Amino acid sequence: MSNRQKFEQDLTTLLCRLTSDSSSEVENKLNMLKDWLIKLQKENVVKINHSVMELVCAKYLIQKGFEVQIEYPLNDILTCDLYAIKGYGNLVVEIETGYIPPENALAPLTYTTARLASKIIRYSSFSGKFVLGVPPHYILPFPQTLAKPPRNRSDQEIAQIKRLCDVYYQKPPITDEEICNARIQEIYIIDVDRAKVQEIDPEAYLRRAMQKGVVYDYVPNNVME
Repeated sequence: MSNRQKFEQDLTTLLCRLTSDSSSEVENKLNMLKDWLIKLQKENVVKINHSVMELVCAKYLIQKGFEVQIEYPLNDILTCDLYAIKGYGNLVVEIETGYIPPENALAPLTYTTARLASKIIRYSSFSGKFVLGVPPHYILPFPQTLAKPPRNRSDQEIAQIKRLCDVYYQKPPITDEEICNARIQEIYIIDVDRAKVQEIDPEAYLRRAMQKGVVYDYVPNNVME
């Protein structure tokens, strides 16, 4: 079986699981999204571990009354994983699986923290509500500062995040104003095995993760110099 055939088979299997208790309207919308993902996979744009999480999350949002698009372009540079609209409000979801590129193997925590900070800062400017989606087995090490209301951030915290992001993202660079205004409103814990999504407040998520010994606002010495 080819990778393309396996991709389609896995999405079809997941869709059967997702639609077993769904209305025909929800099923039709999910089938359209599945077909879109298959098209993107043929163009080598998406991978299966990411796509299955997108479909589980899409069902959750559709059932909450949102119109959902997957792999939606926000501008010439950014494409978000899920873009959802309900009434006059919009929501953007970016899914994180914990993948570390080989070139960042010696600094995985630094890289991941910078990547998450950059995503929150860049994507939240396009959304009324910005969400990070994560599998249950992965803990997101995003900066605690970005879970706080913008008015509660100090100049020192903003400068620290900028130094961290500048190590990896300078085309274009992230500005102090973008950091000041950015915020993450929710975390979605996406359980593909059970085809369920759990919402959790970012500050509560961080507190729970810290109880497990996860270090946040980590910036190595070479970044702070």
